[in-house]
Amino acid sequence: MNWNKIQIKKSNGETVEAQAPVIVSASRSTDIPAFYSDWLINRIKEGYVKWKNPFNGVPLYVSFEKARLFIFWSKNHNPLLKHLDFLDEKGYNYYFQFTLNDYDAEKLEPEVPNVQSRIETFIKLSEKIGKEKVIWRFDPLVLTDKVGVQELLKKTESIGNQLKNHTKKLVFSFADINIYRKVQNNLRSSSIPYQEFNEQTMNEYATGLQQLNENWNFELATCAEKIPLEKYGIVHNKCVDDDLMIKLFPNDKILMDFLGVKITLPDRFNSKGNIEKKRNNKDSGQRQFCNCIISKDIGEYNTCPHSCEYCYANISKEIALKNWQLHKQNPNSEIIKGE
Repeated sequence: MNWNKIQIKKSNGETVEAQAPVIVSASRSTDIPAFYSDWLINRIKEGYVKWKNPFNGVPLYVSFEKARLFIFWSKNHNPLLKHLDFLDEKGYNYYFQFTLNDYDAEKLEPEVPNVQSRIETFIKLSEKIGKEKVIWRFDPLVLTDKVGVQELLKKTESIGNQLKNHTKKLVFSFADINIYRKVQNNLRSSSIPYQEFNEQTMNEYATGLQQLNENWNFELATCAEKIPLEKYGIVHNKCVDDDLMIKLFPNDKILMDFLGVKITLPDRFNSKGNIEKKRNNKDSGQRQFCNCIISKDIGEYNTCPHSCEYCYANISKEIALKNWQLHKQNPNSEIIKGE
């Protein structure tokens, strides 16, 4: 999307053109909450970030002047918790995509904190901001020679039982390994004997999940998956979700106007009120089966040092770690991985 453009003054006094998005994604491309929380808050205080297009390397500036909503994606939101009061004081809306997998024994996420500590962080976050704003992701589901569908269901059950009262939604995806050469190379270089999901194993997992959900009563959804699983009570998700935004932040008129939403409040003639969406906000730049609406992602590939074996966002662990080290040398840089 071509966001509105404004002129901003950089820290050095230079005036440049910047995009001014209303919805900011932080981030699909790297784990900003886990590793770059302090940087992000400093950049919000400065009013802008610098971002490089991953396809052509062209840099552009992103202003926070018009921002009304942040969507945070992470495997470890703990470093961001200390900044929530600041975001509240600034009047920003937000919700969290919290990826909480259990691959501790398999070491598929070697630099991610252990699953129990992340469950504790999840619960702490949920209790602070409300369970509607913290979405649990088991993403992706990975099959190996030692981890089959039933083992994945056991892992899902263990986490779900602990999150039962702390979220309303579970989103999952099946690892698509063969379509991502980077993922194949990363798994092969680490000698991980992965297996692709097929229709049978997808339905087997969905059947088991439906049964588990009789205890939890979560909303169940898949992320960017083609396979229809509605018969199991599982819908196709949109992680950047205008319906959720309307539910959580209906009083933010700027956000509602951007979404093309007209809200009629209840009165004596209409006791329930009315919500009218005037346009389709789907992001055409995402994958075919992604239902997300438009947002501006401010992350950078090759900058997450979690070292997940199945990672699609890093060419290699070594490059990501190198860029993380560069960032630590210059944490106040306009851009995540430094200049």
